[in-house]
Amino acid sequence: MTHTPGGGRAERAARIGATPWYRQLYVQVLVAIVIGIVLGWRRPDLATDMEPIGTTFITAMKMLIGPIVFLTIIGGIAGVADLKKVGRTGVKALAYFQVGTLVALLSGLVAVNIFRLGDGVHADPAALKTSGDATQYISQGEHQHWWEFLTGIVPNSFFGPFVEGNILQVIFLAVVFGIAIKMVGKTGEPIIAAVGRLTEVVFKVLSFIMKAAPLGAFGAMSYAIGKFGLSTLTSLGSLIVLFYVTSALFVVVVLGGVLGLYVRLNVFQLFRYFKEEFWLILGTSTAEPALPGLMRKLQFMGAERSTVGLVVPTGYSFNLDGAAIYLSLATLYIAQATDTSLSLGQQLGLLAVMLLTSKGAAGVAGGGFIALTATLSTVGSVPAAGIMLIFGIDKFMSECRALVNFYGNAVATLVVAKWENGLDLARAREVLAGTAGEPPLATDAEDVRPVAASGPPHTAEVTP
Repeated sequence: MTHTPGGGRAERAARIGATPWYRQLYVQVLVAIVIGIVLGWRRPDLATDMEPIGTTFITAMKMLIGPIVFLTIIGGIAGVADLKKVGRTGVKALAYFQVGTLVALLSGLVAVNIFRLGDGVHADPAALKTSGDATQYISQGEHQHWWEFLTGIVPNSFFGPFVEGNILQVIFLAVVFGIAIKMVGKTGEPIIAAVGRLTEVVFKVLSFIMKAAPLGAFGAMSYAIGKFGLSTLTSLGSLIVLFYVTSALFVVVVLGGVLGLYVRLNVFQLFRYFKEEFWLILGTSTAEPALPGLMRKLQFMGAERSTVGLVVPTGYSFNLDGAAIYLSLATLYIAQATDTSLSLGQQLGLLAVMLLTSKGAAGVAGGGFIALTATLSTVGSVPAAGIMLIFGIDKFMSECRALVNFYGNAVATLVVAKWENGLDLARAREVLAGTAGEPPLATDAEDVRPVAASGPPHTAEVTP
């Protein structure tokens, strides 16, 4: 069934505009974050008991990430007339990711060399004792090789990646299956139709889970403040501030410059457009729950479904700008704090290693620390136990990492879409200016469902 261009979309826009402010998801998430902070500050004992609420929501979201990525990539490839375009889009995306990661790593490196916050700490590596989760992360990182993200992309079984939440392997499976379905021609058409229907069901389940987003944000924020305390923020506050300022400058200057000069879109309008996803990430400290919303809103802006379906999931593993800034900044801070002298050549060598290790632990719990330990172990000159110097404040830096990762992937998708002539720029400007109606609601299954590949997202919708 095909909807008319103005009918259903206009009705939904009118309905969204009439929604009271207190029923809007991002407002509810913001209020939940504030309540969580207050509870963690005033009643830390009770706040730490809220952890299951946050972890259950995040687990429920992660449960759907694998199927969403798998189905979306297959649907995107199936919607491309020429398979050469799939390869071309993938190569362009990976090239952009590497350049973006390098600039992000350089940003962290320059910032910590200018301010040198680790000088004067004089920490003795031999006296640093590891404990709890940090011990596990260090152990994993020490056994993590820079090339494992390449060899580990092939799964041992079909269902393994979905069970383990390995997005890189899910992407690999989806690309292989998508190409195979496309190449068998008419034989694959029923499978494509089934993928469309199954996608609709998965996004319906997503709409149920998204209604619990405020509870998830409350639980995660309550536990974080109650467990680590506001005092942790002040003990290494200067390092936290440096990381946030560096990240903000990277987003506004670097990503904003790329977005403005090449794509010709306004960086601040894009902030406002993704406000619902930003608050969700801030509350849960991870960008994974915001992945479906990112894909949905980029399609609504006028980006081709096939481009969005390929670039966004891949970017969640390969385009981690926030993690790259953190990785270079933390590595040099530990070196300075342990009085480890690194020449310019050694620091540039670190960059080469970090370009690879930053990809090695994508989507893994404690991935930032695993990548950091893998980097330090590979280089050998900076003690891996030094991560204990920043372990206590990592939770308060994870929100910023996730936000920058998310925004970097939004910009990357728009850049690649324009590069491939797959972006309706006039439509994108109308959406960001607010003259094309509000984006579809995250809790409305009909609106959350990906737009079919048979037409631009603002002109028609096709129900499988």
